[in-house]
Amino acid sequence: MKISILDDYHDTLRTLEVFEKLAGHEVTVWNDHVQDADALASRLADAEVLVLIRERTKIRKALLERLPRLKLISQRSVYPHIDVADCTRLGIVVCSSQHPGTPSYATAELAFGLIIAAMRDLPRQIDSLKAGGWQAGVGRTLRGKTLGVFSYGRIGAVVAGYGRAFGMRVVAWGREASRERARAEGFAPAASKEAFFEECDIVSLHMRLVEATRGIVTTRDLARMKPDALLVNTSRAPLIEPGALVAALKAGRPGMAAVDVYEEEPLLDIRHPLLDLPNAICTPHLGYVTRDEYEVQFADVFDQITAYAAGAPINVVNPEVLKNARQ
Repeated sequence: MKISILDDYHDTLRTLEVFEKLAGHEVTVWNDHVQDADALASRLADAEVLVLIRERTKIRKALLERLPRLKLISQRSVYPHIDVADCTRLGIVVCSSQHPGTPSYATAELAFGLIIAAMRDLPRQIDSLKAGGWQAGVGRTLRGKTLGVFSYGRIGAVVAGYGRAFGMRVVAWGREASRERARAEGFAPAASKEAFFEECDIVSLHMRLVEATRGIVTTRDLARMKPDALLVNTSRAPLIEPGALVAALKAGRPGMAAVDVYEEEPLLDIRHPLLDLPNAICTPHLGYVTRDEYEVQFADVFDQITAYAAGAPINVVNPEVLKNARQ
């Protein structure tokens, strides 16, 4: 089969051990990011299989209708960037492993790395040293601080464990099931959402973006945070009410933010307001971007392709398509 892989920025996938799963197929790898429908339609004109790296490229109706040879889209995790209903209408199978029970340790590690970087003011300290200076200020210790995990799912549970290892008090918030799981694993839920934002020294967001969670962190929530508190977001930007984080950082509650995700990605505008704030640390959506994580994720993605080729597709998110799938 003719397979196209989009958005492999550093040409990493062909160097993975799991890439051998695609042996015998004709694979084209694109290393830049293109969202223009005309350009994508030209690139993918002969593609029978499309491999996506998470949500980097939106696959919408206007593009899908111009890809008559496309039979399969294979990816991992959530798929708000794919018009699944149109895939079904056009006979295109969508496979996406939801990896139950398998957290992204890479994302959890980055979240905690951002916590340390912000609390010890590492970017400014490093810049000072490179500029010929010495210590640029005094940081803060994590031990004894209150870490708030919102919510206590697969990644949130790992971050909570890291907090415990650092001697922090860990508090959880989220849906009732999330709070119950946290309680069962020895972490106290906050008394309320309001209390959660008021009492935590650090709040780290770990939710999927669905309609119920869009804008779940509001201007009022941020205003409740301490003036020296830190908000960390390695999940999705729209979890926070539009414009609320920049306004809150300018107002001084919370005092800091560490952000890995943005409304529009890739973020290439150096005038973006978050990049201009001295109390914000920004990274370019690195959460899952490690070689180890890629080996895990693309084992699933490539297994979906080999299963489809064998006539037994797995992790199909639109099973109703199977009765009229393209041949």
